Amino acid sequence: MGRRLVSNVTSEYIAAANRLKPNKAKKFIVAYVESYDDIAFWRDVLDEFETDTLGFRVMLPSRTSLCKGKKSAMMNNLGPYMIACVDADYDWLMQGRTPVSRELCNNKYILHTYVYAIENYLCYAEGLHRACTRATLNDRELINLEAYMQEYSRIVWPLFVWSIWSYRMGRDNEFGIMQMVDTVTYHDVNIANPEITLEHVRRRVNKKINWLHQHFPEGKKTYVPVREELLSRGLTPDTTYLFMQGHGLMDGVVLPLLQPICHKLRRERERDINDLAMHETQRQNELAGYRHSSLSIDEALKKNVAHRNSIPYQWLRNDIERLVSEVGRTVVSASVDAGTESSVPVVGKSATSMA
Repeated sequence: MGRRLVSNVTSEYIAAANRLKPNKAKKFIVAYVESYDDIAFWRDVLDEFETDTLGFRVMLPSRTSLCKGKKSAMMNNLGPYMIACVDADYDWLMQGRTPVSRELCNNKYILHTYVYAIENYLCYAEGLHRACTRATLNDRELINLEAYMQEYSRIVWPLFVWSIWSYRMGRDNEFGIMQMVDTVTYHDVNIANPEITLEHVRRRVNKKINWLHQHFPEGKKTYVPVREELLSRGLTPDTTYLFMQGHGLMDGVVLPLLQPICHKLRRERERDINDLAMHETQRQNELAGYRHSSLSIDEALKKNVAHRNSIPYQWLRNDIERLVSEVGRTVVSASVDAGTESSVPVVGKSATSMA
């Protein structure tokens, strides 16, 4: 056991500290996240559920070291007032077949993304055109990005099922997640004819599937049950990209698609300025103002909030609602036990129904 008090903080300790506050004072839940980059995302997620009586403190899992990561966030003494907020990775889809998966799936004080990682939410297809507009200040649609991501997902879906199958069957040393990523990613897209890229991915996927059939003949009997279970959990071929490895999706699918789009949209906007400027000084000022106001596509994606409409995000919201409702009942009970009037409402703003 750690000697310093901060190394022995538990949910009960936080609850006791909250009880020492005046009855009308705001109570807080400590939310541990995996890394610095995750703080802003989870802050935005939890903001919706803050009230006058309940708030969240989002922080890294250790105050005594620079220790970070998923296991560090989950290793704390979790409870109603101390929770972990982590990426699901493949652990939710593994459904308890590893110790980390069992903990993630069964511990109600661990909130997880359901999609593979935060990056998958940032790449949510409905928000990609808006990200390009935000980055370039040009709203022209060069490619139907939602249709592109849907078709891409349908192409990689059979191989994604094989990827989950390999982890469940303990064959991931032969077909691991990075081999999946290498097969379904690319470096550039011809935005005049994006079907070329999709066809290239299709050929690579089919080639890898043929290899898997040859090397894992037992998959003939066990592949279909895995696929049907994934479908029953709400995964669909149209949204496979949400559940594949997040960095691979961001760096090897979405950014190679959006960067040439943004490049073209910027050139169009700059050409308009060059053509319409009355004189050189106006041209230079307009170009400088435009370039100052535009963003990189990486920055624009970080502002993508379209994922709030997605079904996995609704699952996450439902989990948070259950948590804050439990804490709300605890707050009311504590007030009653202390002999005070129960003026504290059950916390949590009403959530919309699942899409």
